[in-house]
Amino acid sequence: MTLRTIDSLGSLAGRTVIVRCDLNVPLAGAQITDDGRIRASLPTLNLLINAGARVVVVSHLGRPQGAPEAKYSLAPVAQRLSELLGQPVTFASDTVGSSAAEAVDGLADGDVALLENLRFNPGETAKSADERREFARKLAAFGDAFVSDGFGVVHRKQASVYELAELLPSAAGTLIVTELDVLDRLTASPTRPYAVVLGGSKVSDKLGVIAHLLPRVDSLLVGGGMLFTFLAARGHQVGASLLELDQLDVVRGYLAKAEELGVEIVLPTDVVVASKFGADAEHQVRPADDIEGSPWGESGVGLDIGPQTAARFAEVIRASKTVFWNGPMGVFELEPFAAGTKTVAKALTEVDGLSVVGGGDSAAAVRALGFTDDQFGHISTGGGASLEFLEGKSLPGLEILGWTAK
Repeated sequence: MTLRTIDSLGSLAGRTVIVRCDLNVPLAGAQITDDGRIRASLPTLNLLINAGARVVVVSHLGRPQGAPEAKYSLAPVAQRLSELLGQPVTFASDTVGSSAAEAVDGLADGDVALLENLRFNPGETAKSADERREFARKLAAFGDAFVSDGFGVVHRKQASVYELAELLPSAAGTLIVTELDVLDRLTASPTRPYAVVLGGSKVSDKLGVIAHLLPRVDSLLVGGGMLFTFLAARGHQVGASLLELDQLDVVRGYLAKAEELGVEIVLPTDVVVASKFGADAEHQVRPADDIEGSPWGESGVGLDIGPQTAARFAEVIRASKTVFWNGPMGVFELEPFAAGTKTVAKALTEVDGLSVVGGGDSAAAVRALGFTDDQFGHISTGGGASLEFLEGKSLPGLEILGWTAK
């Protein structure tokens, strides 16, 4: 089977279409600090609006525990979505209750409603398939068809992702189609040279990706908190930096495998070491093999790659035709430790080929540092989903739409 797309649903004029988006945006109070995921949902929503469908948008936000929490309300999202669509968006204050029913019943062709946070209902994320299906049935009662377009959740077997797709005629939206096309280019047919840049805090979060991509890439660049486990595997002392002792043997195995395959693993040669974790911390650049030579000795903590490393990473990135980046190079939220991430991001904007920013923290970082989406080949909306795809894992939210892993 192949992935079912919106065309497979036939004419949508006058039909009510439930669309599972991923509108899980970061908030500061009631203010959206990054609307990238909302903007990513617009092509599918506009397609359905222009087709004359009555559009019911569903999504989650944050991690509420199966009950309403004001700080996780989608009300600010409804307002921003209305601004971006250029038309009113009716907001329902519940998921499958009277407010939702009233909002859906009031839709005319081309209208849009957004239901409240799906995770306010325990059935959305229930471990029991029966509980999820019961919630999905209540959602399905609102629609004639279902479009799955929340790529960031397709690796989850949740009611609005999996069971809802079983209950209604279902298809993938344009965002999912785009994401899969890009990820396929990263795994099945990358243009070479192909570099993968991995950062973030833990090696254990990226083990599957490293294992799956190592035979496929030319260069693997390692930054972020995970770099210290690599340095320790090479025999270096890393002070109080983040270190996963239980992964040292695994990392040594990857280093040996890379050498066997002829893959260049580029590790930092210098690191920004700080007296503590904080924007006001004293800090200095240290050689990667002499982190504990800082004034803070064993208590010094590495919080960013150094300038020499950042320049080397940028050089490799710019020389590549395909680049995938997932995970910041340092604690970019703190200005003294943002330079490495910013240098890597800028280099990706200069790639003569396909540059892909993995979702999650990487997407947040490039926007927080002043870059715009159109400066990159693609910014993924799904950090975890992208990684699981690149690991070759099963993605239930796609398989229910006819997709099979290669």
